[in-house]
Amino acid sequence: MQHLLTQFKERGILKTPRIVEAFTHIDRARFVPTDKKLEAYQNYPLAIGHGQTISQPETVAFMLELLQPDIDQTILDIGSGSGWQTALLAYIVGPYGKIYGMEIVDELAAASTDYINTYNYITDGRVIVFNKNAMHGLPSYAPFNRIIAAATVEHIPEAWTTQLAPGGRLVVPVGESIVLLIKHADNKYEHHEYPGFLFVPFI
Repeated sequence: MQHLLTQFKERGILKTPRIVEAFTHIDRARFVPTDKKLEAYQNYPLAIGHGQTISQPETVAFMLELLQPDIDQTILDIGSGSGWQTALLAYIVGPYGKIYGMEIVDELAAASTDYINTYNYITDGRVIVFNKNAMHGLPSYAPFNRIIAAATVEHIPEAWTTQLAPGGRLVVPVGESIVLLIKHADNKYEHHEYPGFLFVPFI
């Protein structure tokens, strides 16, 4: 993974020290199926079963830089899959932050809990993974400082923007673009769009 991180930093994709630290500390190989472990440090998505993938490292780095997660924040991770991005976020927010993962596929939700807990993030209460549909977000735990999704939607669900705290950031694939919304105190949104990406569809 180190060779990829060097490339990402040289190309300006990775810039934030704490995000770089997370990529160094959280091993992608722990979150892929056994037959994919030799490919874990390659810069492309990998199948994790059930028609789902673990995202390309470059895409995850790009999205986390847009998200700008920080220490002690509360973050909703939609479509948490095998849990790699969830664990990256857990490292970034530190022991007093909170990450809520949402994964609709039963087997992935169960497996990701085990993978994430190789870092004790489940045991120490830093991460909770919910096996449920994320269309309505997680209102009981809102508001969230940050919300990120790993599957593409046609339209951003209103529940997600409603559950975003003022000053919060939402990063989500819409069609073939990644969209960043920044919520201002007056409930107006700053919108940025970055085209040219492919994701599995939101289910």
